[in-house]
Amino acid sequence: MERAKTGSTSCKKNKVDLQKQLQQLAVKVMNPREISIHDFTYHLPEERIAKFPLERRDDSRLLIYQHGSISEDVFSQIDNHLPANSLLVFNNTKVIEARLLFQKPTGGMVEIFCLEPHEMYGDITNGMLQTGKVLWKCLIGGAGKWKHGQVLQNQIEPGGESLLLEARYLEKLPDCFIIELSWNPAHYSFAEILHRAGLIPLPPYIKRIPDKSDSLRYQTVYAKEDGSVAAPTAGLHFTVELLNRLLHKNIHQAFVSLHVGAGTFKPVKSDTMNKHEMHAEFIHVTQSTIEQLLKYAGNIFAIGTTSLRTLESIYWMGVKTRIYPNLSESALSIGQWEAYDYTSEIPAQQALESLLDWMLKNKRKEIIKKTSILIAPGYKVKMITGLVTNFHQPQSTLLLLVAALIGDDWRKVYNYALENGFRFLSYGDGCLLKL
Repeated sequence: MERAKTGSTSCKKNKVDLQKQLQQLAVKVMNPREISIHDFTYHLPEERIAKFPLERRDDSRLLIYQHGSISEDVFSQIDNHLPANSLLVFNNTKVIEARLLFQKPTGGMVEIFCLEPHEMYGDITNGMLQTGKVLWKCLIGGAGKWKHGQVLQNQIEPGGESLLLEARYLEKLPDCFIIELSWNPAHYSFAEILHRAGLIPLPPYIKRIPDKSDSLRYQTVYAKEDGSVAAPTAGLHFTVELLNRLLHKNIHQAFVSLHVGAGTFKPVKSDTMNKHEMHAEFIHVTQSTIEQLLKYAGNIFAIGTTSLRTLESIYWMGVKTRIYPNLSESALSIGQWEAYDYTSEIPAQQALESLLDWMLKNKRKEIIKKTSILIAPGYKVKMITGLVTNFHQPQSTLLLLVAALIGDDWRKVYNYALENGFRFLSYGDGCLLKL
């Protein structure tokens, strides 16, 4: 007991020391806590929301913004607007079939929306590999019809083999439920169960039932790591041919993973951002990718807001390890407001070098941690020279991110898109913001 108490005291002291050193090496900046989300709105007609993808991914339109000027092209020509010897950073997360439907004995339907694994598994990859049963944080459609402890069943036949899937309601948390999912035969992984029994979770603003094409089109061509409940939609525009053409033009590619949670669609209901809680999401980055970022520092383009949030989180991890070289692995996670209380003047290159040194010292080939970083006006990006993204919902944290990059010109960009027939949201057109 004494050893545990001493360790806890040491951990608290490390956090205090880290905060003091951050204060010594940093300068205060504008804090977005008091930003009113009502200042970041616009009228989005229902008919401007793309309900279906185009027949070909890169046939979508591309709006190009640079230093106040706006031009247009087709997404398939984006290589003409990117500099040679630059690095594009993609989020290679894969959308899981997160919606499970169960029918009660009385006939009522209950929908389970699988968000993320219970903390006991450490990370989402480990949770996906569980066989036999798993505990998962979920949203419940029709929760009032499901009594605590009641078991729901779903009989499915993957590949002709009969499989029984059961769901037990264990606990209600403030923003989700803890559900035990179990299956027999037990040799399947949870990832395989979702693939066989689940449905693709289209965003709530696409008001239709998913069809077979969504399984392919609501997924990037480079999707690899199971874990998201929403697609990194900027990447939906890229085809294999376009990716190859970019490589031939000496425009390089790197991959990170941020497993998008349902929080990406969470509306900001509070008057100011101070009362809005960002949903923490898992990020996964390898040592080799950080080495790539270091090589191309100063000429990096993020493909999507999730890639940008990952890159900026990596920067702050590097700042922490530079200030406190003996930082514990648990302290690498990035909180919602860490980047605003004090903003570091440490260059991105030095932050990346420090993070690499920390990984070598601690014999880590990869980092899998959570981030809830909020990028909003007042934040100065450290890692990128441009962003490829879609057009986002009014009064959303994603629109705040765009405003952080180009200031009040976000209105100019969105007004142009509305006036010129661009398609909005996940299946909509693309936008290249050059900083």
